[in-house]
Amino acid sequence: MTYEYLGLCPKGEGGRLVDEGATKLGGKTPVNTSGGLLRKGHPVGATGIAQIVELTEQLQGRSGDRQVEGARIGLAHNGGGNIGIDAAAMCVTILSR
Repeated sequence: MTYEYLGLCPKGEGGRLVDEGATKLGGKTPVNTSGGLLRKGHPVGATGIAQIVELTEQLQGRSGDRQVEGARIGLAHNGGGNIGIDAAAMCVTILSR
């Protein structure tokens, strides 16, 4: 659903986007090339910084085996806490080369 909310695919197409491999490294829209927030244990403040570091390294071509070829734009989406079924706090950061 997050891919749909971010506009990476039409509503209802998030599952297909993943199933077709578009979000994998080498796919049309690589996502979480470093393993994402869960791999990092999701320490609230640190994950936001880690996301920005990952985007910066990608845009500078310094991500080694995780490098997205030709990376020009990076988007970090970080949320925490809950209010009902929604995130209580949300931050979206977009960086470009």
